Amino acid sequence: MFLLVLSLLLPQPTLDFDYYKTNVEPIFVAKKAGFTRCVVCHSEGGRIGFLEELPAGADSWSDEQSRLNFEAVSRLVTPGDPSGSRLLMHPLEPDAGGDEFHNGGRQFASQDDPWFQALEAWVLGQAGP
Repeated sequence: MFLLVLSLLLPQPTLDFDYYKTNVEPIFVAKKAGFTRCVVCHSEGGRIGFLEELPAGADSWSDEQSRLNFEAVSRLVTPGDPSGSRLLMHPLEPDAGGDEFHNGGRQFASQDDPWFQALEAWVLGQAGP
C-alpha cells in the first residue's frame, strides 16, 4: 500500500520529443540483418500502420510527420513502465520477457539490445538528444 501511495505522489516521467526524434524514430527505419524494417509493416501502407508513410526515396520523416509519429507511438507506451509498454515488449524475445507473438520477428533478442535500451530510456523519461 505504501508503494502505491508513494508512486501516486512521485512525478511521472514524460516522453521527450527531442529524445524520441534523435534516438527512437531512427530505429523504425534502420536496417537490421535478418529483419524487416519496422516502417515496412507499421507505416500507413503496412499491415499494422501507426507510423507516417515515408516520402518516396526518403530515409526519415519531416518534422510534422515526426510529431504525428511521436503522438502515435506514445500511445504504445506507459511512461515510466517499460515492461508495461507494448512498443518494447511486443518485439522482444519471449525468453527475455517479451510477448508471445510478433509477426515481424523478434527485433530484440534481449533487454541488453541497444535499440531496446534506447526505447527503454525514452519510456523512463530520458530527455534531450
